[in-house]
Amino acid sequence: MNELDVVTLIVRHRVKAGQEAAYEQWLRRTTRIASTYPGHLGVNVMRDTERFVCVLRFVGTRELQCWLDSSERRHLIDEVTPLLVEGDQTETETSHEFWFTPSSAPQPPRWKQACITFLVILPLSLLVPLLWQPVFARLPWLGGYVPSNVVITLSIVVMVVYLFMPKVTRLFSAWLNAR
Repeated sequence: MNELDVVTLIVRHRVKAGQEAAYEQWLRRTTRIASTYPGHLGVNVMRDTERFVCVLRFVGTRELQCWLDSSERRHLIDEVTPLLVEGDQTETETSHEFWFTPSSAPQPPRWKQACITFLVILPLSLLVPLLWQPVFARLPWLGGYVPSNVVITLSIVVMVVYLFMPKVTRLFSAWLNAR
């Protein structure tokens, strides 16, 4: 998979007052179902009062389109529509992935983004070189200054983007989005 192929679906829902619990139950079921579709990479949900923004990532446009065109999704949208102030608001972004929030949504302050990024990268920058050390010892050509730094940096970037940042931003979403 090439990072340039990743496609992001941004879904915005404004929930009617008093319907938040029903919506959250629907959302949990929907994200579970979406995760079973081929090419699904993950979902982040951000909430502020009555508005929910869901960011779903797929490995490519074809995989996203399978989810969008599915009868399951159509049924789920029909089911949730009575809970919404406005209908299902979606947009697709193919240029890059989002760590925090889509550019059209309110961004957390940069200092909070920096704190979360530091929290994720610091332990990895201390641990990853140690984990690669046995490989570098066996393959001296890979243990040179430039090759080892390329391998270590690539490992950290991949883990940050695909593993840790989505989970950590979800974990700290209340703090990141607090006004």
